[in-house]
Amino acid sequence: MSSYSACPWETLPAEMKLSVVDLLDFGDIRSLALTNRQSYSLSVPSLFRHVKIPSLEALQTYLSAVPSSYNQYIRKLSICTKSTGNQERLASDALSTLLAQCSQVEQLTLSLATSLSKSIIPSFAHLSSLTDLTIDHCGDENILLSERLVVSIAASVPNLSRLSLDRITRSACHAPELVGAYPFIPVVGGDQDIPDHPLLGIELRLPSLLRLPTLKKLRIRDSHLGDPLWSCTPVHCSLEVLDLGSCYHESLEFNRDCTERIMANVGHTVGECALNTALSPRTFEYAKHKETPLKRLRKVHLTPLFPVDNVVDTLTTLSGSPIEELAVQCHEDDVLDMCSALEDFLNLRAERGEQVLYQNLAEITVKTVSDLADGLYGPFGIDAKSPSTSVLLAEHAEAVQRLQEFLRDLRAQGEASTPKTFCPSNDTAVEPTSDKHGLSPADTSL
Repeated sequence: MSSYSACPWETLPAEMKLSVVDLLDFGDIRSLALTNRQSYSLSVPSLFRHVKIPSLEALQTYLSAVPSSYNQYIRKLSICTKSTGNQERLASDALSTLLAQCSQVEQLTLSLATSLSKSIIPSFAHLSSLTDLTIDHCGDENILLSERLVVSIAASVPNLSRLSLDRITRSACHAPELVGAYPFIPVVGGDQDIPDHPLLGIELRLPSLLRLPTLKKLRIRDSHLGDPLWSCTPVHCSLEVLDLGSCYHESLEFNRDCTERIMANVGHTVGECALNTALSPRTFEYAKHKETPLKRLRKVHLTPLFPVDNVVDTLTTLSGSPIEELAVQCHEDDVLDMCSALEDFLNLRAERGEQVLYQNLAEITVKTVSDLADGLYGPFGIDAKSPSTSVLLAEHAEAVQRLQEFLRDLRAQGEASTPKTFCPSNDTAVEPTSDKHGLSPADTSL
């Protein structure tokens, strides 16, 4: 019998080596890359699969130090352009240079501390693999990011399906009524030189995003949504996820009207939505598809900014939709009120009967956040923050326990479709235990 001898790593085919590297953690890949030149070459595709650049200076250093050929391996790219000054031209040139080399990037996050030159727009046209784009204005509030620029960029991505926008500013040429008028909404001037787009023409305004045929998921936060064209722009996409924020310069009523107009226009295709503002029956008055305005809506997120006093009214407004899951986020200080509101809603549901109100509801998730910024992401889990480790007050834990006991009572009374309720602590999901009703355990840590 011949003795078995282990096959040395160096004699393995390159395909097998690459398969092994793909299974390693990032730290192990870095260690492997340091062993010899061949291992380094094999590790490059994995090492550069996800790249995060924290500042404009870091971006310039990256471009000067990393071989451009490595950028073809990037699949997920995150860039922040924070700098010591307003470096619009430098940021635009550096981004154009890098994007020209990222032929396979699929997910791109741009945290912009300054605006960008219109010269950046053609850089997105060749990114055929890019499906997920986030543009977040992270700079000083006196520096404005034009909707014309952002919409032109989004429309230039050939296969864009997921778009997330934060702190985008209306253009003065599309919103002349806001210029110099109370409550003095910031607007961008001087952006008329952004060229017309082949698809959208001169209408480079936020509602024109609904004309992008490949778009499936849309998130817009901290931006003014008062453009009247939201209600009449032809919808050429089939939005599956809609996440709408509000403008802090405007009133709750104004933001509610904006949300209702947008949902009325696109809601017939939406299966999941996140709400910061309350809804009223007017949502259906605006709707073009009045017979089934929200016929596909199966999951609703209520963010920490959602007014607790309007929980029951809004959920009642949505009762005609086949909602299966309700995900609620609230600030720690609002736990008592939120649990009370959910109890009122469930009590109303029990009174009307499960065949009338939310007959498909199977799960309610309550999550708490210690900072409002931790809960502003709804269905866009890509932006989810790290969970907090703080423990809620005993009175808050007791409120959750009362809600759970209320659900047990409903189940005991024979309501077969009473939903499961998970009440995890601080944005951390907890699976139900052996409780026969599918409820999570109630304790001081929730």
